[in-house]
Amino acid sequence: MTNSPIQIVCQSCYAKNRLPKEKLSDKPLCGKCGNPVLATHPIVGSDANFRRYITENALPVVVDFWASWCGPCQQFAPVFEQVAGEMSTQACFVKLDTEKSQMIAGGYNIRSIPTLMIFHHGKEVARLSGALPKAQFKQWLAQNLPTI
Repeated sequence: MTNSPIQIVCQSCYAKNRLPKEKLSDKPLCGKCGNPVLATHPIVGSDANFRRYITENALPVVVDFWASWCGPCQQFAPVFEQVAGEMSTQACFVKLDTEKSQMIAGGYNIRSIPTLMIFHHGKEVARLSGALPKAQFKQWLAQNLPTI
């Protein structure tokens, strides 16, 4: 691991911020809007911000593809929320509503929901269909999250 700065997309204004890796746990603020750069809750993905998060972030991005009518999605939502808060310095967590962003979901061949995907530097590194209990979700992340 080098001490070179990494690029993080701000959760509030989507500006790119360059931060030293060792400062991630210091709750860094965005240079443009002054809000915290790292999200302690899942970010709402949309057609407007999704591509920027997965391609411009040095942190891995964990995406929950979901829909409001999906029972397992609703059951998994609190787990995703909790883990996003616990792991905000290790990954960016994004929830993408497949009903509102059908082109994005279709582009990634999302056929069942919830589907979890991990992206790093714009590339898919892992995919899992179905909801998981918290311990299993964290284990899946531990096995699949790239280190920064």
